[in-house]
Amino acid sequence: MLIGQFESTIGEKHQAGLPKKFREELGEKLIVTKGFENCLIVVSEDNWKTLLEGTEGKPFTSKSAREMQRFLLGNATDVELDGKGRFVLPEYLRDFADIKDEIVFVGIQRFVEIWNKKHWEDHQKELTKNIDSIAERLSSDNTE
Repeated sequence: MLIGQFESTIGEKHQAGLPKKFREELGEKLIVTKGFENCLIVVSEDNWKTLLEGTEGKPFTSKSAREMQRFLLGNATDVELDGKGRFVLPEYLRDFADIKDEIVFVGIQRFVEIWNKKHWEDHQKELTKNIDSIAERLSSDNTE
């Protein structure tokens, strides 16, 4: 299970080094794509169907399903880690997540998020402030 967070930086060649703990779980062949709240999502090549959850089984005529697939799959790229666990983040993904130098890798059970460090810190403050109401919404089976 992917859990925890690790701070890192982006190198001169726009490379990110996936933490060893996450490499051991995800493997060497990964898919990186746009995520929600302007972070990036990293999944293993073997687990890419995680990106399709909620859209599978929906008819092609469902605009919401098509749009979600366009967002996640249309913006995805295959990456292969080098011997040190590094991979290049394409410019369009760096731009989307506002990634310039400091980043945070966050383990979310079956995938990893990559955040601009400042955005992550801001998001954590907001999350901490609202976690009680989020928990209440979840416990009453209301989904966003």
